[in-house]
Amino acid sequence: MATGCPMMTATKISDHPCFGGDHSKAGRIHLPVAPGCNIKCGFCERRFDCVNESRPGVTSRVLTPEQALARVRLVKRHMEMKGGAELKVVGIAGPGDPLDNPKTFSAFDLVRKEFPEMKLCLSTNGLLLPQSVNKIIAAGVTSLTITMNALTPQTGAKVYEWVRHEGKKLKGEEGAAILLHNQLEGLRLATAAGLIVKINHVYIPEINDHETLELAIKVRELGAQMMNITPVIPVGMFRDVIPPTALTMDMVRNQAELILSQARHCKQCRADAAGVVGQDIDLEMLEGGK
Repeated sequence: MATGCPMMTATKISDHPCFGGDHSKAGRIHLPVAPGCNIKCGFCERRFDCVNESRPGVTSRVLTPEQALARVRLVKRHMEMKGGAELKVVGIAGPGDPLDNPKTFSAFDLVRKEFPEMKLCLSTNGLLLPQSVNKIIAAGVTSLTITMNALTPQTGAKVYEWVRHEGKKLKGEEGAAILLHNQLEGLRLATAAGLIVKINHVYIPEINDHETLELAIKVRELGAQMMNITPVIPVGMFRDVIPPTALTMDMVRNQAELILSQARHCKQCRADAAGVVGQDIDLEMLEGGK
C-alpha cells in the first residue's frame, strides 16, 4: 500500500470549493464520464433530466474522455474571459460510480497531461475503494469524497436497493454489509495514503437519521477531515419522504460539527456541474456557441 505523499498532505483545501474553499475565486468542473454504477441508492433517480435540476446522478449527456478534456478547455477559457473566478478543480462524480468505470482514469490522465496545475478530485460510493487507492493516487487525485449513508447493515438495507459485488447482485443486509465494510476500509487506506477525504451523507428522516452522529465519530476516527450532510431529495424509493426542514438540518450540522468539520455550502451538484458553486455555467449554450 502506498505511503503518505507530501504533495497530497500539502494540498490546499482553500483552493477547493467543494471542501470549503472560496467560491468566488475557485471554480470547479465535474466530468460526466462514468455512467455505470455498482449500487442502487433508494434516492437515486437517473431516468430523466432537466437542465434546471441540481442533484447528483444527473447529466445531460455522458462524455468520452476526449470530449471531457475538450469541455475542460472550453470552460477554462470561458472563465478566464469573464474574469473573477478561475477553474482550479476537475472532478469526476458520476453520473454512476467513477471507480466502476475505467474511463474515469483515462479522463484524469488526459486532464493531468494538459493541465498539470489542476487539482483532481473523485467522488465514490466506496464499494471498490480498498482495491483502488493506489490507482487513485497514481492518477494524481488529491481529494476524495465518499458517500456513506449508513453505519450498520440493518440501516443500509433500508437505504440501498441492491449492491453488485463480484458479479452478484446482493440485496438487503448482505449487500449493505459488504458496502459498509469496503467504505470503512477504503477510508482508512485513503487517509493513511495522504488523501484529503470528505464524507457525504444523505440525511433521511426515520431511515438513517439515528446514525448520523455516530457515523461522524467513526469516520473521524478513520481520518476523514470533513463531512457534508445533505437533506434527502424526495425521488425514487423515497419519493414520499418528507425532507428535513432547514431548521432540522442546521441543528444536525451544529451537533455534527462538535465532532467533525462540516461543509455547509453544498448545492448537491449535478454530475456535469461547471463554474462557481451556485452559479453554474450553461454548458448547452456554451458548447453550442463554441
